[in-house]
Amino acid sequence: MKPTHLLTDLGGVLLTNGWDGITRRRVAEQFQVDVAVMEECHRLTYDTYESGKCDIWTYLQRIIFFEPRSYTPQQVLDFICEQAQPLTETIALVKEVKARHGLKVGVVSNEGREIGEDRVRRFALGEFVDFFVISGCVGLRKPDTAIWRLALDVAQAAPEQAAYLEDRRMFADVAGGMGLRSVWHRDAASTRAALAAMGLD
Repeated sequence: MKPTHLLTDLGGVLLTNGWDGITRRRVAEQFQVDVAVMEECHRLTYDTYESGKCDIWTYLQRIIFFEPRSYTPQQVLDFICEQAQPLTETIALVKEVKARHGLKVGVVSNEGREIGEDRVRRFALGEFVDFFVISGCVGLRKPDTAIWRLALDVAQAAPEQAAYLEDRRMFADVAGGMGLRSVWHRDAASTRAALAAMGLD
């Protein structure tokens, strides 16, 4: 059966990662923060932000603004958001497959609310994505299988009706174990071939 829905991760598939180690190092350099201290604070509290249990301002206070700074949290957030770049080959592939096969497209992403919402707006993802399940908005994070079940419920689709693109192998494996037709995304060419093998040429 050819999939009727295409679910996809955001960072690493459609866009560069929103808040990874590379971006944190850039922030530490730009704003002269001790990266080791920031990383330790991040490790202790990021899950609360990414799962929607605190907002970005609380999170930044915990990792950077626990002492006086010469800049504002808004300046830091603006810098974080400006680091994002589109992965144009995969975006073009998703748009092409959606148009050719009449698919519904959904994003399933681990992102904090404010960063995720900025990325959706900044890159006009709503022009081709039908719905978004973002961890900071729904209170669930991969690899909790409940986040994929929620996406399937929103789509009103059975697992076998959905192809899923994911750049993290463990998450791809977990989704595949639920019955989604999971593709471990490494580049647009191999993902194109994997979708074609499902009938989504």
